[in-house]
This record gives sequence, structure tokens and C-alpha cells, in this order.
Amino acid sequence: MRKSRRAFGAAIVAGAAGSAAASAQPAGPQKKVHYRSGKKPAKTPLFSSAVSYGNLLFIAGKGAHVPGDIKSHTKIVLDEIEAELKAAGSSMNKVLKCNVYLNDLNDYKAMNEVFLGRFGDEPPVRTTIAAAGGIPGNSLVEIDVIAYI
Repeated sequence: MRKSRRAFGAAIVAGAAGSAAASAQPAGPQKKVHYRSGKKPAKTPLFSSAVSYGNLLFIAGKGAHVPGDIKSHTKIVLDEIEAELKAAGSSMNKVLKCNVYLNDLNDYKAMNEVFLGRFGDEPPVRTTIAAAGGIPGNSLVEIDVIAYI
């Protein structure tokens, strides 16, 4: 009986040690911030540009803060999104959801002309709205996406 108590006590201690080791490493998906430079900036940014959780990748809204028309702004924004996706290990073909915010709903047709085909043969689901009050930074369009890695 004495041996079995010692064995039982040893099992409890071993189990507790195993539980402590297991709790030291979080289970499940982890949040990871992706920096295009590969390094965390010295100063905390206002928001993260790209964050993954498990195999999902969230890209913050991109705008074109330069002079131009809706077609040039849409191209700039889509090029930025593509670069951000590639830097995080994804691609335009892996985009699942896309939100498009237009400064003026009258630009819808011209934006679509540039948008068409940029996400491959099977484009993501998409929501397009005209943002009341405009797009920050005088961009004519802002786009954010959710993709997988």
C-alpha cells in the first residue's frame, strides 16, 4: 500500500509539472503582427498594417494619398495590398473577403475596371460602400482584405 501511495504521489507531481509546461505555451492559434520591414518599429504605431491569427491574415485599409483619379488610386491601393499580402506569405488569390470604401459612389464603374481580375479567376466576396464624409487622407478609395496564409 505504501508503494502505491508513493507512485500515486509521484504521478500527481509529474502531472502537475506537465500541466505547468503545457500552460507555459499557449494552445491554439496565436496573433502575429507582420511588419513589411521585418522588424517591429521603435515607436508603437497607431495600428498594425497586417495581423494574422492562425492561418487568417487581416490587412488594414489602404488608401492612395497622392493626386490622381479613381483608376490610378485603385491601382495604387491594389498594388499596396498585394505587396502586403506577399510580405506576410499570402497572395491575391488567397483573399477571402474584400471591403471597398469609395469617396464617391459615382466612381464605382471605373474602380471595377481596375479591380477586375486582380484577385484571380475566383475573386473574394466583396462589399462596396461610399463612405459618408469621405476617405481619410484625400484618397478616392480605401480597401481592406482578409486572406489566408
